[in-house]
Amino acid sequence: MTSKSELRAEMRGLRKRLAAADPLAGERLADHAGDLPQGAWVALYRAMGSEMDPQPLARALLATGRTLCLPVVIERDAAMVFRAWSPGEPLEMDEAGCPAPLPLAATVIPDLIVTPLLAFDGSGGRLGQGGGYYDRTFAALPEIARIGLAYAGQRVERLEIEAHDIRLHGVLTETGYTAFP
Repeated sequence: MTSKSELRAEMRGLRKRLAAADPLAGERLADHAGDLPQGAWVALYRAMGSEMDPQPLARALLATGRTLCLPVVIERDAAMVFRAWSPGEPLEMDEAGCPAPLPLAATVIPDLIVTPLLAFDGSGGRLGQGGGYYDRTFAALPEIARIGLAYAGQRVERLEIEAHDIRLHGVLTETGYTAFP
C-alpha cells in the first residue's frame, strides 16, 4: 500500500505533467463559474507551482457580482483566516509562505472555500499538501461549502481518509463542476 507521502510525491508529478500538457486548462474554469454553489463571498487561493490557476475563475466570479477573499495563515497550527481581495491588489507572504492580502484588508467569513489539491476521489476525499491548513479551517467552519479546484486527471479511484480529513462538497475541473453526495 502506498503511504500518503509517496502518494503526494506521485500526485505532485502528475499535476506538474497535467499543467504542462494543458497550460490553458485554467481558462476553461470560467465557463463553469455559474455551476458553483451560491454565496456572496468566495475564498480562492493564489496558485503556486503547478496548482490549477484560479485567476480566470476569479474574473468570472467578479463578473457575476461575487466578492473574493484569500486565505491567510497567521498561526501554523490554527485555522486560516480570510481577507477581502481583488485581482491586482498587493499581497505579502503569510506564515506558510503563501501570497496573502495585507493585514489592512477586511477579515471576512466566506460562503464558499475553493481549495487546491493533489488528488480527489468521487466521494469528496481530498489529498492536500500535508500541512493541514485547509482541514483545520474546514473543521472550524463546517457550514461553509468546500470546493476543490483541480485538473480532471487528478481524480483517483479512492483516497484513504483519516479522522482529521474533511471531505469536499464538490470539485471544479477544466471539464466542469461535480457535486459530491
